[in-house]
Amino acid sequence: AYGSQILEKLQKEKKKTFLDLKFHDIPNTVKNASRAAAEKGAFMMNFHCLGGRKMLEAAVEGAKEGTKSGAVKPVLIGVTILTSMSDEDIKSLGLEGTAKENVLKLAKEAKEAGLDGVVSSAQETSLIKKELGKDFVVVTPGIRPAWAAKGDQERIVTPSDALKEGSDYIVVGRPIIQAENPLEAAIKIKEEMEK
Repeated sequence: AYGSQILEKLQKEKKKTFLDLKFHDIPNTVKNASRAAAEKGAFMMNFHCLGGRKMLEAAVEGAKEGTKSGAVKPVLIGVTILTSMSDEDIKSLGLEGTAKENVLKLAKEAKEAGLDGVVSSAQETSLIKKELGKDFVVVTPGIRPAWAAKGDQERIVTPSDALKEGSDYIVVGRPIIQAENPLEAAIKIKEEMEK
């Protein structure tokens, strides 16, 4: 709702911004979006791997162009299979194999296209790290503390289990946003991870 204004405000406060817009379009459009986001100083941004190799390579090229003016190169992440999707959902799309198999296939495609990492369930983190290296970044949504509702998520894990699996970043949405006291919920999650 706030566009670049919110990015500028967060940057003034020295905050890192994950631009979670999941770009998925023709290569030229994604290249332009990636360049603009890099120019704005996004710390991290993501792109749907199902957009294909050419689109992902265009995203990398756009980010490079966007940093020519001195901006720091953002972390480029490929969205594999959404954490709300089960093996049955994968089958209904006409894709072969399990969610886990498709995640790995798309993660390999992202790495070959030049991305820094992927978004996947923490259930796939250790496999991705084993196959693509420990430096390949894994961002994991679908994080649900034991006390939180599952919602529409299928492949979920707790915050502490995500860290044990090797996730580099976790994304916690509704357990904080929809909590009666969001700050208290965030603190509770942080404490759980520190244990």
